[in-house]
Amino acid sequence: MWKLKIAEEGPWLATVNGHVGRQHWEFDPNAGSPEEQAQVERLRLEFKKNRFRVKQSSDLLMRMQLTKENPCGLIPPPVKLNHEEVVTEEATTVTLRRAISFYSSLQAHDGHWPAETAGPLFFLPPLVMALYVTGGLNTILSPEHQKEIIRYIYNHQNEDGGWGLHIEGHSTMFGTAISYITLRLLGERPEDGEGMAVARGRKWILDHGGLVGIPSWGKFWVTVLGVYEWAGCNPLPPEFWLLPKVSPIHPGKMLCYCRLVYMPMSYLYGKRFVGPITGLIRQLRQELYNQPYHEINWNAARNTVAKEDLYYPHPLVQDLTWGFLHHVVEPFLTRWPFSMLRDKALKVAIQHVHYEDENSRYLCIGCVEKVLCLMACWVEDPNSEAYKRHLARLPDYYWIAEDGLKMQTFGCQMWDAAFAIQAIMSSNLSDEYGPTLRKAHDFVKASQVRENPSGNFSGMYRHISKGSWTFSTQDHGWQVSDCTAEGLKCALLFSQMSNDLVGEKLETQRFYDAVNVILSLQSNNGGFPAWEPQRAYGWLEKFNPTEFFEDTLIEREYVECTSSAIQALALFRKLHPKHRRAEIDHCVARGARYIEDTQNQDGSWYGCWGICYTYGAWFAVEGLAACGRNYHNSPALRKACEFLLSKQLANGGWGESYLSSQNKAWTTSVLFFHKYKSSADKLSA
Repeated sequence: MWKLKIAEEGPWLATVNGHVGRQHWEFDPNAGSPEEQAQVERLRLEFKKNRFRVKQSSDLLMRMQLTKENPCGLIPPPVKLNHEEVVTEEATTVTLRRAISFYSSLQAHDGHWPAETAGPLFFLPPLVMALYVTGGLNTILSPEHQKEIIRYIYNHQNEDGGWGLHIEGHSTMFGTAISYITLRLLGERPEDGEGMAVARGRKWILDHGGLVGIPSWGKFWVTVLGVYEWAGCNPLPPEFWLLPKVSPIHPGKMLCYCRLVYMPMSYLYGKRFVGPITGLIRQLRQELYNQPYHEINWNAARNTVAKEDLYYPHPLVQDLTWGFLHHVVEPFLTRWPFSMLRDKALKVAIQHVHYEDENSRYLCIGCVEKVLCLMACWVEDPNSEAYKRHLARLPDYYWIAEDGLKMQTFGCQMWDAAFAIQAIMSSNLSDEYGPTLRKAHDFVKASQVRENPSGNFSGMYRHISKGSWTFSTQDHGWQVSDCTAEGLKCALLFSQMSNDLVGEKLETQRFYDAVNVILSLQSNNGGFPAWEPQRAYGWLEKFNPTEFFEDTLIEREYVECTSSAIQALALFRKLHPKHRRAEIDHCVARGARYIEDTQNQDGSWYGCWGICYTYGAWFAVEGLAACGRNYHNSPALRKACEFLLSKQLANGGWGESYLSSQNKAWTTSVLFFHKYKSSADKLSA
């Protein structure tokens, strides 16, 4: 039975805070009673039965474990009200106690609330491919790990035989091809799976043009694996790292996620690395194409992308650029004496890989970069300490639930804890939940980043991080504007509570450090980006090579980050009115104007970090309210209220589909729409 482990150390792991916030799963064959083991199997079967209707797991295995470890006592019975009954304060308080008591039982002993943060189906397959290439697949992934990965992939196969970009999405070549390949690498045969699942996956691939239609990220990974050719990939020249830092196309000016993906990719591309061509790889070459492998036109394949994957088509200028680099520049850089320039570029690229690895304790900024950096370190030296440290951090990315083993983006420990804390405090029941809040306070204090990145961090294109909070843990190390703001809000609220209830407050200087990070991130237009100040020109986005994402090359401002930042600064200003007062006043005012200026005509805001217009409106309204705006003095808030009321469902709640994000228009959840349209039709009849 799988067990969730919290804040535990292990070989080859480094930490700056005693592993507070670390969460990983281990399989214990002796864990659990027969009844518990049977319950786990029931939960798995229930998910499988309903997998086409409800695609997201509910963390039921984690809940089984934590509620057993943290018994919350008798939870009061639910309050049931008829439509005619008035909602009383007593009924509301009972309901709040039920919710907080239950939620307290899900808290880990180090103070955070463990949870899955996954969903994309392109996170896990690259890890399996990388471990296959390195020869470590069966030593790093135990039979139980492999069993749960296979379960997860089968559970999230669509009814048409394909797999999507994420668990809710329509089938794509990227999702289908890498899921199919992963099953085959894990030992599944072409005819395996319930209802010939593997064969149906292969049929989807061939029916949609074969593997040549996989988008650029997929082309990269299947090339490294050996079932595609570098000649069919657009260039990823590491020489870009050698450009003058003032160059507008220098990678240091890119969005950190893009920069850190390109970094190890450029190293592997520059090496033209390909894994061993085994018998299974040769079989995959036969299975995944509609023509013999040796007859494929790889040059034409460079820009071939299946229509199901094509969210952001390449502009002509981009295709011309890649063509010039591929046909003219690359032939020079791979021949002496120009190859000496490539050797220098490769050294710079791997130097950046090592810097990012060390400053994140080998967690890296996220799972996509993590596997790429692991692969680059192995290619440089299979016996290196860096590679061993990478392997030791892989369990930090695994998550087990009733649908199987998935790979997380990275942890959401701090983000989830911040909102849980504020929710409990807003209930006016804080005195009843002292132990929960004390543990949460300890977690917040232990999660603040205490130092900037090492050495000449600006020379490595990093921003200050001292005083920030990350999305996950202090070991992760990457400052985020809204995570810092929400962490600061929690710390400030705790500072106003009794030490006897929640423990010692944060030192004042650490509040100042957090404010310093927040103020440093505001853009000229008043908005706040997520990770770093904006460094690049908007036109650089024309060269975004990622066909299934848009807006990936440059940092930009977000209404959610702006709202969190000005909420935190407004609260700090109230409690510490003399510290950098003029700067904070100016920052808050500019942030509020940015929120007002980015409101849509219908009163909504586009939310980038949640779904979508509801999420954006929530943050925008909270931000404006923190600045003194209200329904009576703010036209923006009146329009926001009208927008939200216009989207309320018949049952009194709100529901929005993830499709709002990609369609950039409000889209009601199909499940809610059909359910409540049916109810409304019955009432009308």
